[in-house]
Amino acid sequence: MATIVTEKLIADLPFKAGDKVAVLVNGLGATPPEELFILYSKVHDILQEHSIGISRSFVGEYATSMEMAGASVTLFRLDDEFISLLDAPAYSPFLLQWPRP
Repeated sequence: MATIVTEKLIADLPFKAGDKVAVLVNGLGATPPEELFILYSKVHDILQEHSIGISRSFVGEYATSMEMAGASVTLFRLDDEFISLLDAPAYSPFLLQWPRP
């Protein structure tokens, strides 16, 4: 599943070697964290094979649906401006962001 989804995402934008991305692996409610990290690990490996760098990663339940099984994978292409905005201190009840060094 990870291979099919990630390869389709890479081709869709399209991403190219040297791009920097943020990866979001979102559990839909009933998928255990261990399985989300297994999915992320495979996505990570595939992006490395394509020479796409992961600048930030998020693995967890960010948008759920009443204990629904499954997960989604989202790739965000990043540039320096987006990285600085993503790293800006912020607070949300759904996403805790801490200041990075």
